[in-house]
Amino acid sequence: MKQEDIIKKLNWFYSLEHNQVDLYTTQSKNTTDPYIKKTFARISTIEQQHVNVIADKIKELGGRPTLLGNVMGSLSGRILGKLTGKIDIVSLLKLNIKLEEKAMKDYKNFIARVKDDSDLYELLWSNSIDEDLHAGWFVKKIKEIEKRETNK
Repeated sequence: MKQEDIIKKLNWFYSLEHNQVDLYTTQSKNTTDPYIKKTFARISTIEQQHVNVIADKIKELGGRPTLLGNVMGSLSGRILGKLTGKIDIVSLLKLNIKLEEKAMKDYKNFIARVKDDSDLYELLWSNSIDEDLHAGWFVKKIKEIEKRETNK
């Protein structure tokens, strides 16, 4: 894969991760359940770490993190995050799962194309695994909520 194409793809992830930072930050601020609030805040911190390592890798490769991706990713994350107060928590968590699954799919597709760059390969796997852990937590929380609702 050409370096220019790698930088473009990394900028896609840079934008995606910015979106997730602001999504989970906004969800954290708009949720009343203290455990879910703290979890969203923690996930946002992890997503910010993804933004930082991707930005560093883009610069290392001679590129520049996209300003448009920063602005649009953040804006779309905040807008989507505002849904927190508008829909029930199970629907919200299902939406989050879809977003995490999309990120994982994109990461895995990119991973398959950069096997020869061990540093980038490891960075992408690390981020992908974090996304998988987030989705797994959301699935677990949905099951807990649904079980609690059934037992009422």
